[in-house]
Amino acid sequence: MEFFSPPTWEEALEIKSAHPEAVPITGGTDVMVELNFDRRRPSALLDLTRIAELHEISPVAEHVRLGAAVSYTRVAEQLGDSAPALAQAARTVASPQIRNRGSVGGNLGAGSPSGDCHPPLVATDATIELASVRGVRQVPARDFYLGVKRVDLQPDELISAVLLPRPRGPQQFTKLGPRNAMVIAVCSFALSLDREHQQVATGIGSCAPTPIRAAEAEQFVAAEIDWSGERPLPAAVCAEFGRRVAAEATPIDDVRGSAAYRRHALSVMARRALVWAVNDYRGEQKQCA
Repeated sequence: MEFFSPPTWEEALEIKSAHPEAVPITGGTDVMVELNFDRRRPSALLDLTRIAELHEISPVAEHVRLGAAVSYTRVAEQLGDSAPALAQAARTVASPQIRNRGSVGGNLGAGSPSGDCHPPLVATDATIELASVRGVRQVPARDFYLGVKRVDLQPDELISAVLLPRPRGPQQFTKLGPRNAMVIAVCSFALSLDREHQQVATGIGSCAPTPIRAAEAEQFVAAEIDWSGERPLPAAVCAEFGRRVAAEATPIDDVRGSAAYRRHALSVMARRALVWAVNDYRGEQKQCA
């Protein structure tokens, strides 16, 4: 097995172009597990930990540019205001040791339907930045996932960053597992309110081959919310939203839970996330009045 450890981004792209089979590695929280259990034996590893720009968080116009190697710990600590749902998701990832090593870029590269970062990225219309010696392209998060552990990433491309739109309203993330820590999500859900356009966006994890949005449920509840913030959302509307979210999911039975359990849990999680987000929104409107 060859091992490459370039000091610059340009060299990393050149190596990836010359060795498209090389597997990128930074924290190694997924790759090293596969190597240790002999599930994967790549001909080359491409270590990206020395590349400074991959560890940077910086403002870019209406976005926050999150370098692909920024750890979950830093996301949780530094992006609570600028990317609330993603920060909440980062806090639920595994153990402190894993959060210190793992990154959103690694989560994206693995492409697992149960990845904790995916629902917030989908719900907030984040953009994935991909680079190669041919140039840079940007892919909306909702289009990045192609199937189970398959993503829109060409053999010579590397994930360079994620562009996170600044929030236009409250965001929520919730996740279900058999315990509170060190757990892969049975299902997960993210919600984002957009006060400017009076829209609701969702992200569903572990309930389809890829992370998905519940488009019909979004349209339904956006029409029911009092965007002036004066009236609370009726409980019946919240419950109906949960049912509609669950109806748009396509879960399967596996060792972590049945499809029926996932649908039920998702409906409860969606309802609760909506209540929390609307209550936060009404509180913000009262403060501005």
